[in-house]
Amino acid sequence: MRDANTMDEGRAGRRFGARSLLAFAAVLILAVPFSLLVLLVRAKSDPLLHLDHDTADSLHGFAVDHPTFTSAMRVISHVGSTTGWWIVLTPVFLWLVWRRLPRLAAFLAVTALGSSLLNRLVKTLVDRARPHLVDPVAAAAGKSFPSGHAQSATVGCGILVLIFLPVVAPRARAWLPVAAAVIVGLIGFSRIALGVHYLSDVVGGVVIGVAWLLAMTAAFSAWRRDEHKPPVHPTEGLEPEQRDRLTP
Repeated sequence: MRDANTMDEGRAGRRFGARSLLAFAAVLILAVPFSLLVLLVRAKSDPLLHLDHDTADSLHGFAVDHPTFTSAMRVISHVGSTTGWWIVLTPVFLWLVWRRLPRLAAFLAVTALGSSLLNRLVKTLVDRARPHLVDPVAAAAGKSFPSGHAQSATVGCGILVLIFLPVVAPRARAWLPVAAAVIVGLIGFSRIALGVHYLSDVVGGVVIGVAWLLAMTAAFSAWRRDEHKPPVHPTEGLEPEQRDRLTP
């Protein structure tokens, strides 16, 4: 009997290892272009520098000449800040705990906290200065690459979509990724328009945010499989069987 249990545990461990390997292989697909982008940033590649500076200068000139546009960008930037996402995600976490959905609450906490720590780590390693513009319309502290706003928006939107997808009408589900992409795009654009990030900073934030979200979703899917539940399906959300508890 003990031998049978040991064999079962061994098979479960191998299955978990195989699924984890596949999950990280999927993340590697996004990690490769991100690594190339980091290398270009650190090497100060001429084409990338020209693109970054040309974009920053053009948008900065427009922002200086159009105060209403600049004010709108400031509002979007403030709402989409890392602090703004914590204000959104913390009540959701507490609500999930109250609704007795500990796995979803754990997914939210680990994914959000891990993303924040990962962003700080990459900023420290890359050590890129923010744009230096004459007559700036905004200021920001810290390093530039990758954009914390863009990464937070990517991960925050992804968390909310994956958790609440089961309670969304099937016809509307296809529009959620579109809405999330628009939100991420607007927040990233606002950071470039305000002159506190380069285009490549925003792209880097989105790429690393998507990669981290994929890794955490794959880990959550492996967790479900080990509890003899179906794996996560992107069109169904993380826990479709909890639809009733997810309904406010």
